[in-house]
Amino acid sequence: MSGTVKKVTDVAFKAGKTIDWDGMAKLLVSDEARKEFSNLRRAFDEVNSQLQTKFNQEPEPIDWDYYRKGIGNRLVDMYKEHYDSIEVPKFVDNVTPQYKPKFDALLVELKEAEQKSLKESERLEKEIVDVQELKKKLSTMTADEYFGKHPELKKKFDDEIRNDYWGY
Repeated sequence: MSGTVKKVTDVAFKAGKTIDWDGMAKLLVSDEARKEFSNLRRAFDEVNSQLQTKFNQEPEPIDWDYYRKGIGNRLVDMYKEHYDSIEVPKFVDNVTPQYKPKFDALLVELKEAEQKSLKESERLEKEIVDVQELKKKLSTMTADEYFGKHPELKKKFDDEIRNDYWGY
C-alpha cells in the first residue's frame, strides 16, 4: 500500500478517536438536529471503517502457477507481463497546501465571530435584566420616571405636543 494512503487512514482513525461525539450531542436542542447529527456520525464511522479495512490491506499475490496449469503458459505469461507492466500512480496531495491557509483564515474569523457573539450575548443579558426590572416596576412607575430612563421618547412626545400632532 502506498505510504500516503496509510497516512490518510491513520489520520482518519486518530480523528475518530479524538472527536467528542457525546459532548457535541449534548449541545443539540432539536430532534431534527439530533437526527442529522446521528446520520453524520454513522456516515463518519462507515467511511472510517472502510479506510481501516478496505484501503489498509495489501492485495493478495496472484498464483500464476495455478493459472498456468488450467489455462496454459502462453496466455498466462502474456497476462503476467501486462500485469507487471502496470504502474499504479502514487497519490500526491496538492489540495491540502491550497486549503490550509484558507482553513487557518476561517479559524481566525471564527475566533473573531466568537468574541463578537460573546459581547452581544453579554449586552443581551443586560438588556434582559433591564426589561425584567422594568416589568416589575411598570405598574407603579410614573411617566417622569419612565421618561427619565428614555429621554428620546420624552423629546418625541414633547415635539408632537408642540407641533399639535395628536396621532390622528
